[in-house]
Amino acid sequence: MRILGVLAAVALLCAGCGEQVAAPHPAGHRPSAGPVTTPSAPGIRLAGGGTFVSPAPRASAIVYDARLVPAGASARVTVESGAVLATATVTVRSMLPGRTYGAHLHVNPCGFKPDDAGPHYQHLHTHANAKNEFWLDFTTDARGDAGVTITQDWALVPGRLPRSLVIHAEPTRTAGAEVGAAGPRVACVTLTER
Repeated sequence: MRILGVLAAVALLCAGCGEQVAAPHPAGHRPSAGPVTTPSAPGIRLAGGGTFVSPAPRASAIVYDARLVPAGASARVTVESGAVLATATVTVRSMLPGRTYGAHLHVNPCGFKPDDAGPHYQHLHTHANAKNEFWLDFTTDARGDAGVTITQDWALVPGRLPRSLVIHAEPTRTAGAEVGAAGPRVACVTLTER
């Protein structure tokens, strides 16, 4: 009789073993509409950066406008994703002081021309907005340094990852016909899987 009781207790405990518990969403964020895709790997990590240089083969940090990205300026970018959330962090040094730059993740690596990085990376191919893309605008301090981190309540999809961070001359427009636009592309950082 005792053995049956123990077996019944073990069966009840194991009944929920295969269930997954969803992580809570950050305040003010709702799950994205559309299909939920879970990466097959434990996590995705992309990174890139360095001191900005003129476009060159295999350069990881490229400057397109030296008036807005001075000599010696640098950036470091990381993008990490698990099964539920994705986080991007940008740190810049020695940019123009007291200036706001737009910054977004893009679909292609940096290239010789600013447009080589392609369009903005979007979670769902619908429209530009801060919940469907990574808008990483930053304002530099008196030394030209800044940092920003954004977390989205969706995961990156293996095989369809962002490949660069583009820094724009202006802050990202949040209203009107040009939502998501941020002026000319002044610098770019290629992202690689780590």
